[in-house]
Amino acid sequence: MSLGKVVFGFSILLAATLNFGFVYGDIDNPAHHHVSELFAAIVVNLIATIMKFGDRTQVGAVHLATSLVADLQLILAALAWTWAVHVSGDGLTGGATASVVSLAAGALFANVVSVLLLIGETLALRR
Repeated sequence: MSLGKVVFGFSILLAATLNFGFVYGDIDNPAHHHVSELFAAIVVNLIATIMKFGDRTQVGAVHLATSLVADLQLILAALAWTWAVHVSGDGLTGGATASVVSLAAGALFANVVSVLLLIGETLALRR
C-alpha cells in the first residue's frame, strides 16, 4: 500500500464530504450552512488541487481540472457570502444563502466527478 495514494484518495474524499456537509440542508436557510464548513471545504479542496499537480497522465489532467472547477466555485461562494454579510446592507438573506449554496453545489458536482475518476482509476488497476 502506498502512503501517497492513501493521502491522495483521502484528500479527494474529504473534499467531497466537506462540500456535501456544507450543501446539505434547506438551500435558503442560513442556519443550515455554516461558514466554517465552507472554509474547511475550500482549504481541503485547495490541498487536493496541489496534490493533483504531480500527475502527468490524461486522468491526472481531468482530476486537476475538476479540482480547479471546485476551487473556483467554492471561492466564488465565499465571495458571495462575504458580499452578503459585509458589503450589502441586507445580511445573509435566504436569496443570498441560496446563491452561496448553489455555487457550492456546483463544486460538489465537480468533486463527485473527481471521486468517480478515482474509483474508475482504482478499478482499472485491478485488471
